[in-house]
Amino acid sequence: MKKEKYLISGMTCSACSARVQKAVDRLPGCRNAVVNLLTGSMQIEYDEKLLTAEGIVAAVEKAGYGIAPADEGRKSGTAAGRTGGRAGGEAGENPLGREAEDLKNRLIWSAVFLLPLMYIAMHHMLAEWFGIVPWDGFKAIFHGRENAVTSAFAQLLLAVPILAFNRRYFVNGFRNLFRGSPNMDSLVGIGAAASAFFGVFAIFRMSWGMGHGDWALVEAYSESLYFESAGMIVTLITVGKYLEARAKGSTGEALRRLMGLVPRTALVLRNGSEVEVAADELVPGDEVVVRPGGGIAADGVVLEGSASVDESAITGESLPVQKKAGDRVISASINLDGYIRFRAEKVGAESAISQIIRLVDEAGATKAPIAKLADRISGVFVPIVIGIAVVTGIVWLLLGYGAEFAFSAAISVLVISCPCALGLATPVAIMTGTGKGAERGILIKSGEILERAKGIDAVMLDKTGTITDGRPGVTDVLCLGTDWQELLQKAASVEQASQHPLGQAIVALAREKGIELLRFEDFANEPGMGISGVLGNERIFVGNAAYMESRGFDISAYRHRMDELSNEGKTVLIAASGDYLLGIFAVADREKGSSRQAVELLKKSGIDVMMITGDNQLTARAVAQRAGIDRVFAGVLPQDKERLVREQQEAGRVVAMAGDGINDAPALVRADVGIAVGAGTDIAMESADVVLVGSDLRQIADMISLSRAVIRNIKENLFWAFFYNIIGIPLAAGVFYPAFGVKLSPMIGAAAMSMSSLCVVLNALRLKRFRFSGELSGHAEGDGQSVGVVRILPMAVEAGEDKCRRNCRDGKDDLVMKKELKIEGMMCMHCQKHVREALSKMDGVSSVEVDLETKTAVVEADREISVEEFRAVIAEAGYELV
Repeated sequence: MKKEKYLISGMTCSACSARVQKAVDRLPGCRNAVVNLLTGSMQIEYDEKLLTAEGIVAAVEKAGYGIAPADEGRKSGTAAGRTGGRAGGEAGENPLGREAEDLKNRLIWSAVFLLPLMYIAMHHMLAEWFGIVPWDGFKAIFHGRENAVTSAFAQLLLAVPILAFNRRYFVNGFRNLFRGSPNMDSLVGIGAAASAFFGVFAIFRMSWGMGHGDWALVEAYSESLYFESAGMIVTLITVGKYLEARAKGSTGEALRRLMGLVPRTALVLRNGSEVEVAADELVPGDEVVVRPGGGIAADGVVLEGSASVDESAITGESLPVQKKAGDRVISASINLDGYIRFRAEKVGAESAISQIIRLVDEAGATKAPIAKLADRISGVFVPIVIGIAVVTGIVWLLLGYGAEFAFSAAISVLVISCPCALGLATPVAIMTGTGKGAERGILIKSGEILERAKGIDAVMLDKTGTITDGRPGVTDVLCLGTDWQELLQKAASVEQASQHPLGQAIVALAREKGIELLRFEDFANEPGMGISGVLGNERIFVGNAAYMESRGFDISAYRHRMDELSNEGKTVLIAASGDYLLGIFAVADREKGSSRQAVELLKKSGIDVMMITGDNQLTARAVAQRAGIDRVFAGVLPQDKERLVREQQEAGRVVAMAGDGINDAPALVRADVGIAVGAGTDIAMESADVVLVGSDLRQIADMISLSRAVIRNIKENLFWAFFYNIIGIPLAAGVFYPAFGVKLSPMIGAAAMSMSSLCVVLNALRLKRFRFSGELSGHAEGDGQSVGVVRILPMAVEAGEDKCRRNCRDGKDDLVMKKELKIEGMMCMHCQKHVREALSKMDGVSSVEVDLETKTAVVEADREISVEEFRAVIAEAGYELV
């Protein structure tokens, strides 16, 4: 199967798009085709063995429209085909903006001739209704029955330029009418032409009347010229088209903004020198330099330097991201400060921004299934309206209301009927909605997905890389008698020589917090156990419990805390110095800061959230509990993920599946809506219906909310489009005239027709004000002292923070406890002395140091003293242990 996009010229209403749709749907080998009136485009998927590009072009041209491949159309700015006409433009150019400019010029020149035409035709009404009396010179030429022919010729001469400026209504309209495929231009063209020809006929009748002295005939036809109606009809339609084009131009604003983010040039290192080249000339492997304020022109990996990078336009996350050597950068993001040199990996059409632009463009050109009814009606709408107009004229003639009344009613039916509103109801909402999603980093691949997503009532989340970061990270730090910066510096300095993922997690945390790593000597590694190295005169050990016990450290006092961390699905590492413990690290695949909030948002929307993982039940339960997920499927094999999704669907659920790996692809395809997180594999992203560029799970809730808003907007548009025609056509036909005396003139009908399309477009543009759940930035706060998403437990409240000496190898068994206490209430030196004396009297205490300025006390003892025992002694002294 081959998928291509074409630009179609000559389409003016939904009847046109329906005609083109029908022409290509009949072709053998056409699997799926979507014609979009708003963008003037067609996406078609077809079997190359049964259908060729030439066959597609021939079918569209036979239907009476121009066609050109999208790439060719953008280069040439024109659509090939017998009908000609603009159908594309330069890359990044807004064809709707160009159309609006053309319509504006036509409108200005039409108004120049219409104003005197209207004054000549209606000056007697202006005098009667508003007291605007024409000057004598004007009356001498154009007023009265004796000047009727002069007035009529003047109106004809003023009407001709107006009709010429707007000749496309006649050229396109009658051409399509004669081909058996009438459209909106046909309705306008028939109405305006009939009015003009009736005026010419009236001139002949007035001339005959004047020659035969029949002044009654002259006076009758002088009031029924309809030149002003012909000019006003096409001008008002042009007004509506101009306003509509301007409004429609806003629907593609998000796409044009994305295209504008792509840097035009890049600085490349070649032969040791920086050379400025066009961005589209970059090749994989180029080393690109980006200075402060510069745009990143390709996807790649940082080789040198560091900088804060604004990725908000791509990921939707508002806060800058710090980039350093080894980190990935995304095309179209902005270097806010610093200097980086990166190796380009994906350039041009393969870059992230190009893929995003392609997805947004394709999504905007699709239709939702809800539009099928409107499409079916549009296909027969214009012929039915023409039939109604003919019947209207005949009925009023038969009822004896006269030719003028019958003619006016028939013309009103033609010009008030609006197939455009039906055709625009869906695409303007989809284009605006998908563009709004792209601004948030949510790429929705089609209108069909938008409609399907509104019904989601179950979301299944893969754990690794979706709920979690997908790589080990430090979650907890327990400081045993030293501050966390010193503990982290010593452990990370030794671990920097290790390639083990757990050790690298400690190193990554130290670098994230800007802690300088020290040089060490005499590195030793025991695989599966731990490592050690000498910093200055001190040997540092980092490893698991078994490693520490083999080195003679007594960790029994902390066994309960380590068991708690293990039960949370975390791996425990202990750090120690030459003769005492420094602290404990808990390492796990950390949940993303947004995961819990995302689950809460989904639950508030009435959506059941489940987690699927291949991990063991213990780890899965711990992660699910922290993320707020109630239902967990653990120990699931890749092939079983698809089965679990299918079981939920068979239970009547509309299921969304979110994942990032190759093993998630079958489940993503099976789900009603497959969601790939942005950090996922290319296979997962291709298999999915929605791509979250920023990897923030809150975007899932945003996507569902957006889809519901878009489909609601489409329903509103379709309702008003149908309602307008259901009410407008009978009103124009004069159905209510006998009972209520209500009748529309052709000019009012033309104005109403223009406004109906404009209202539909403006209603869709309300989606630009759609509000998402909140800024995509920051992390969820953990317990204790928050350092990113790492918990640093306060030293004054955990027994596990004691500094313990190990059993020395000379056989001595000395245990020294050292604890730092935070005390509130000390105001002076007497307080300091009082606290020191109270603590010194405690059994086993060997030394006490009290600092009035920091309100702390450091106590050493030869026995284990509980926090509660300290609290009681300090309270008895009149102070408070914090």
